[in-house]
Amino acid sequence: MEFIPEKKFGFGLMRLPRLDPNNAAAVDVEQVKQMVDLFLQKGFTYFDTAWMYNGFASENVVKEALTSRYPRESFTLATKLHNGFFDSFEGRDEVFNKQLEKTGAGYFDYYLLHGIEEGSLPKYEKFDCFNWLLEKKAQGLVRHAGFSYHASPELLDDILTQHPEMEFVQLQINYLDWESEWIQSRKCYEVCVKHNKPVIVMEPVKGGTLAQLPAEAEKLFKEHDASYSVPSWAIRFAASLDNVMVVLSGMSTLEQMQDNLSYMEDFVPLTEGEKALCFEAARIINAQIAVPCTGCSYCTEGCPMHICIPQYFSIYNEDMREHLEQKGWTINFTNYERLAENFGKASDCIGCGQCEGVCPQHLPIIDLLKDVAEHYEH
Repeated sequence: MEFIPEKKFGFGLMRLPRLDPNNAAAVDVEQVKQMVDLFLQKGFTYFDTAWMYNGFASENVVKEALTSRYPRESFTLATKLHNGFFDSFEGRDEVFNKQLEKTGAGYFDYYLLHGIEEGSLPKYEKFDCFNWLLEKKAQGLVRHAGFSYHASPELLDDILTQHPEMEFVQLQINYLDWESEWIQSRKCYEVCVKHNKPVIVMEPVKGGTLAQLPAEAEKLFKEHDASYSVPSWAIRFAASLDNVMVVLSGMSTLEQMQDNLSYMEDFVPLTEGEKALCFEAARIINAQIAVPCTGCSYCTEGCPMHICIPQYFSIYNEDMREHLEQKGWTINFTNYERLAENFGKASDCIGCGQCEGVCPQHLPIIDLLKDVAEHYEH
């Protein structure tokens, strides 16, 4: 499609360098300027921001580092409307107009409804946001309309069937989530292929998880080709997918930018053998889990509190693999809330022991549920 950037790599303005590590809004603008300069110098054009990124400062940084320093036609800019920051029809425009002011962009090349999932979709529909976005496009304030997505492939299929006017979808795709029963990267990607919608990839390195691998997994990559960095495998995996138009990376240092551009400037897709290495690395990572639950569900049949124990352990394991103490929130907090709407919460456990009596793995389920509750409910 004619609107797809020539190069498959985008600058995600979500994890920008900081002057104060404890203050996300204290952005090191001078370093960002250096990163922007190098990015554009190497022929890349796609920048991605959002209303709340970097403590609500990211869109301001766009003006300081990009739009006030370069001709408007020399780059493409994406931002988003998040459901958490408007509560009326007028509120949509208030956010949008403020974004135009903060970024100084004049218009947005790509505009997304932000983070659609089961819980947020009704609000976007209530305030007619899909048609609102088309109106912005008709006014010339948005060039291309799409949405980012965090839910099931079935719901994605429904949305794209009902809204064929949406031009692209932003998905979380990486080799660890490719077959995840929660993220379902592959299945969601295949829905987009079915609907002929280009995909923008977010979280290709899973917030840094795929930059810090178990030694065994890192060795796989280094033995194959030591010239590539560990995170490069994750970005190149996503970029190797035919229907992907841009892979975003949230870079927080000039060195990260330099590394990413070194292999994305003249990008070469992974071979089938190299993709197999990625999946083997995923297997190794998945083997290092906090709760060795096999998902047999013997424990749930007689649970008096109707707690979905295997599902909670599954998302807890994903978070425990992700160096969560360094990153904070993950999509699994939303997944937990979604499950808790239909099942008992982990904290609802009354300690009857029925589950432990039937568990083939002899897991200390009562104590593990306390861990889950501590993680997601506090």
